[in-house]
Amino acid sequence: MPMPMPMSTHTLERARAGDGQAFRELTEPYRRELQVHCYRILGSVQDAEDLLQETLLAAWRGLDGFEERSSLRSWLYRIATNRCLNALRDGIRRPGEGWAYRLEVPLPEPTRRGDPSWLEPYPDVLLAGLPDAAPGPEAHYETKEAVSLAFLVALQHLPPRQRAVLVLRDVLGFRAAEVAGMLDTSIDSVTSALKRARATLATRLPAHAQAKAELPYSPRERKLVDDFSLAFERADVDAILALLTDDAWLTMPPLPYEYQGLEAIGHFLRTVALRDGRRFRLVPTHANGQPAYGVYLVDPRTPIAHAHGLLVLTLSGHRVSALTRFVDNSLLPRFGLPRSLRATGA
Repeated sequence: MPMPMPMSTHTLERARAGDGQAFRELTEPYRRELQVHCYRILGSVQDAEDLLQETLLAAWRGLDGFEERSSLRSWLYRIATNRCLNALRDGIRRPGEGWAYRLEVPLPEPTRRGDPSWLEPYPDVLLAGLPDAAPGPEAHYETKEAVSLAFLVALQHLPPRQRAVLVLRDVLGFRAAEVAGMLDTSIDSVTSALKRARATLATRLPAHAQAKAELPYSPRERKLVDDFSLAFERADVDAILALLTDDAWLTMPPLPYEYQGLEAIGHFLRTVALRDGRRFRLVPTHANGQPAYGVYLVDPRTPIAHAHGLLVLTLSGHRVSALTRFVDNSLLPRFGLPRSLRATGA
């Protein structure tokens, strides 16, 4: 567990006396990691932002109740975790509203049908400043591994309380006694929940999640990203498939259709994504520590390309092991991407 930020008694006293600036000085070092924590539990960037604000408001109003028996960081995590669990229990997530759109063409029969995934991609710009390594000796996952899409997808299959326990113990490295205190439960209950969560996660994490990918922003990653973009913009399905692993997956959250293997993905690209001469522009970005693109469909009648979702690549070695296409165009502004752009060069 990292050493808590030094907290000035004078600053704490000022904050308790109603000094907003002093409160910001106390909590600012933890804002970003608390937001990522809420995102891991909720799976939504917007919900994480909302719950971070609720957490800070609750901390501001309840600062007199902070007895300093734990670190301020632990106290804030206690508030954030319980706010997230309450939000999940009260149904803050409203599945069904975000993907009620008409499919343009019938989709091929998938390799398998999963559950609708309500996970949203997380902009890398919001990950700046987080430590690269695991926060403490009790943690099982490094920070970057614990924000990957594969890990977050697997995490969403856990019941909320197990999800919270696993994140607090195995991602953040809090001790069992600390987690029990945060959740107002026993150490035995925490230990049992963690055991069940680990067992479920072991069956949900795909094999490629354990494979070593190229370093983010490295020259080799950049070349792979450029080669994929060029192949996709040229609608060269064979060139795209040559960049994939043999067992690669194609998914489209929140749609439950999942396609695995070069034959299935190639058929999908030819009959759906790149059918009838459709052309795209891809604008590179990063999400969840992984290369990604804003996707824009070229309008053949105008020099404009219109937003068509976000595509995230999961890398395994020097190849792509998963393509995750998020169909919600409202995600693009979070990545600093426009709703349309000029299609010059498409």
